[in-house]
Amino acid sequence: MDRPKQLIGVIDVPGEARDALAETIARDGLAVFAADSMDDLPPETALVVAHARAVPSRDWARLNACLPTLVVSDKRLEADLLKAVDAGLVDYIVEPLRHGQLLRRMIRKAIELHRLAQERAEDRERLAQLNEHLGDLNESLETHLAMLRLDQQAGGQIQRKLLPPRPQVVGGVSCDYWLAPSLYLSGDFLDFQRFDERFILFYFADVSGHGASSAFVTVLLKYLSNRWQGEWDGTRPEQLAPRWLAELNRELLDTGIGKHATLFVGVIDLERRYLHYSLGAQLPMPLMVANGEVHPLPGEGMPVGLFPGVEYPPLGCPLPENFRLWLCSDGILECLPGETLDMRLRELEQRVQASATLEDLRGSLALGDVPADDETVVEDGPGLEKLPDDLTIMMLSGFGNDDS
Repeated sequence: MDRPKQLIGVIDVPGEARDALAETIARDGLAVFAADSMDDLPPETALVVAHARAVPSRDWARLNACLPTLVVSDKRLEADLLKAVDAGLVDYIVEPLRHGQLLRRMIRKAIELHRLAQERAEDRERLAQLNEHLGDLNESLETHLAMLRLDQQAGGQIQRKLLPPRPQVVGGVSCDYWLAPSLYLSGDFLDFQRFDERFILFYFADVSGHGASSAFVTVLLKYLSNRWQGEWDGTRPEQLAPRWLAELNRELLDTGIGKHATLFVGVIDLERRYLHYSLGAQLPMPLMVANGEVHPLPGEGMPVGLFPGVEYPPLGCPLPENFRLWLCSDGILECLPGETLDMRLRELEQRVQASATLEDLRGSLALGDVPADDETVVEDGPGLEKLPDDLTIMMLSGFGNDDS
């Protein structure tokens, strides 16, 4: 499709000279409209070719402000040409009839430059409008982020209220823990509580991911464990942990939220000094320290919430007179040296063996600027910018502790 001809206005005194100038410009597909003054030009005029003799001095500035203008003159030092230049019109041609091809090229170039200038002006205007819109959007986003932060902080406080008191001693078995969320909410969770005079129930969970969606699973876990504990009659303790894992596996699959967890569920029989437990792909494996040696608890099991119909085997081991049982979420592996997983696991075993208290192990980790006060760490997870993942450590020890 042919582009429409661009209209070029010619301002000159009527006569043969103006006609010749218009004819010279009209070559190469340019449309021309000859006029006596700028007020006679039609609104669709794209550019003006004005003869220096035809425009009063007072009109040059107004003409230049309205339309791109090219000045022509018969003499280089003509007084009228100098007045046009003084008014800001620097594009001019002397003896235009002799330089017709150059005149037409200058006309097309001037039109193109004017078009580009208009586009730049429009772009600047759009950019200014976009910046204004972005400013409003940023303000709205900051408001929503502040509200989200408040919601996350409130959720974190509720989640911490669900944790057991620390430290506590039940039946000579002490439990202490340290939980540091990488965000306001954590995907790690644990519980430790007396069932009756004979049994202690506890679990340690690490939900995939971190943040709000993972924290919701920990709330579900707390609710379900309380319900299942209320339904247990205290018989067949070896079956409690496997049943809990199997039922939680079904619950997570039924929710359809795409979350899974690694889990350790344990039942301590204070009368027999025996640990019944079941594993849901816990990593690192729980570590038992007794008689100066450290070893992972034996057994294995599938993650919870990934595959239907999974059965979890009942496991168990006697508890020595003096033992320490360590459970850590996989976030601890980020804080240990070693190029491979096996190297980091061996490093963890060495540090666990050398740690008599939870503070000893925590102090041996490369946690950067983590505050020393336990409550500060638990309350202010976002202060732990060094942590790429939630980090939780739980230690059970016994049996020589005095009940609180």
